[in-house]
Amino acid sequence: MKDHIKVIGILWVILGVFCLGLAFLAMLFFFGVAEIPNVEDVGPGALRIIGVLASSFLGLIALPQIIGGLGLLGHKEWARILMLVVSFLSLVHIPFGTALGVYSMIILFNPQTIQLFHAGTAAPAPPAPPK
Repeated sequence: MKDHIKVIGILWVILGVFCLGLAFLAMLFFFGVAEIPNVEDVGPGALRIIGVLASSFLGLIALPQIIGGLGLLGHKEWARILMLVVSFLSLVHIPFGTALGVYSMIILFNPQTIQLFHAGTAAPAPPAPPK
């Protein structure tokens, strides 16, 4: 299970970085198109607003993916829960989000995985009383 969790964490980080790259490209595209000469007065401003909104949306999608993926690599319980939510929400992103979301849910709902994450957060045993 540790190998599956490592793969899932790496894949989510890669997908998150890819989304951040798309956000940057969207910003460049819309701001670049807004600079085309002989465009109406309202056009450039509207294109810049669309660029900011599209980039912000893609960035907000990417951040939980990256943070959760890094948390999975560190076997954090909060990351398992976060990635279950992100996996469910990514099911509509056909084909990669669907495939990664299903794979993540299968692995993260597995009883062995749950036990592995709870073992990392368990409190240490109290010291034995002196004799």
